[in-house]
Amino acid sequence: MGNRLIAAIQKSGRLSEKSLEMIKSCGIDFYADSRALKASASGFPLDFLFVRDDDIPGYVSDGVADIGIVGRNELDESGIELEIVRDLGFASCRLSIAAPPAFEYKGLESLEGKRIATSYPRILQSILNEKGVKATPVVVSGSVEITVDAGIADAIADLVSTGTTLKMNGLEEKECIYRSSAVLVSRKDLEEEKKIALRSLLERLDAVMLARHKKYILFNLPKDRLEKAAEVIGGMKSPTVTPLMDEGWISVQSAVDEGRFWSVFEELKALGAEGILVMNIEKMTE
Repeated sequence: MGNRLIAAIQKSGRLSEKSLEMIKSCGIDFYADSRALKASASGFPLDFLFVRDDDIPGYVSDGVADIGIVGRNELDESGIELEIVRDLGFASCRLSIAAPPAFEYKGLESLEGKRIATSYPRILQSILNEKGVKATPVVVSGSVEITVDAGIADAIADLVSTGTTLKMNGLEEKECIYRSSAVLVSRKDLEEEKKIALRSLLERLDAVMLARHKKYILFNLPKDRLEKAAEVIGGMKSPTVTPLMDEGWISVQSAVDEGRFWSVFEELKALGAEGILVMNIEKMTE
């Protein structure tokens, strides 16, 4: 694969779909057959290896791949030290303590002397050590939820999304002890050509991720209220302002944080803004 950047990506599943979707959003074209183990991008020096998610840290560490997209939980559980170059913000999940409703839980200290079933013993043990709690992790590769009913454990530490599976097995979520999302990792000894390719990829990723948290707004406003409107919008250095044919009116364009959008919308309306148009942003830089 020469001087092309080699990326290890999960072969299938939600993490794989989101990873490839984000890369395509960066304007990088490739074709990946579901049965293929390798693929190459056109117009950008990037090749793909499709592997198991828990193998990705090892592939990058051993130099088989240069970068990888993996859940932070898999990286931390592997114990392999890699450079996290970006938190990609998708595939979010949480590791939580769960136990039967009758289990009186008042924090991690309630697990003192207990057996805790988990598929993430390294992460769990690290958190227990940090809190000074002595408990026994019981390593289970799957179906962690049934271990309490089977008498194997007193509680569990497992990834939780909705909590439905816990309830089906007579458990309830007691406390979130760890959060994870997809991260882009890299080996530290990249050749110069590959460092250049990685910097280019990161610039594209940053533009895509920034845009996902912004909305582009266009509205008409009495000219004498521009200064107040600019204070409401905030964020960017200066909104784009265009005079309208109606004397005393202007058109204003800017980007706002999605989390602030509705409050900004209401304040602009109160200032007399009209014809407010809202659009998604595909890519942007600050």
